[in-house]
Amino acid sequence: MSQPSTPAPGASRPADPRPGGTSGSPWAAGGTVFAGVLLFVDGILGVLKGIAGIASDDVYTRINDYVFKFSVTSWGWIHLILGVILILVGLGILKGATWARGAGVVLASLNLIANFMWLPYTPVWAIVTIAIDVFVIWALCADRSNPSDLVRSS
Repeated sequence: MSQPSTPAPGASRPADPRPGGTSGSPWAAGGTVFAGVLLFVDGILGVLKGIAGIASDDVYTRINDYVFKFSVTSWGWIHLILGVILILVGLGILKGATWARGAGVVLASLNLIANFMWLPYTPVWAIVTIAIDVFVIWALCADRSNPSDLVRSS
């Protein structure tokens, strides 16, 4: 017996996959939008960390013998510049720019490394930022949907 090719009246039909690829996980697609927001917020936090480090050398704990020892002002400039770039890439992801996904993965990775090296200065804040960056990297790598489709459907 063969199955009918058309569904019975009232039955729901599964969604057709996107032409040219798989539709990907809806969690990852929603995660991409959330990743854009997180990159934007992470950038703002980076700017605030940078301003605090540049404005006053006594805001953060001084580390005597640390392998990745820079002055707090140098760390401030690193976080400030990285934060501004993260804000721009986060906005690009939210607008559905295709370049922003790759840039988001690269910059979240750089931010993760910078915050790992920053760990002794502010451990809790650095760990929270590392966790955010790990989620952003996962969301941007796992989503296989077309970024312009997310923008058009909203």
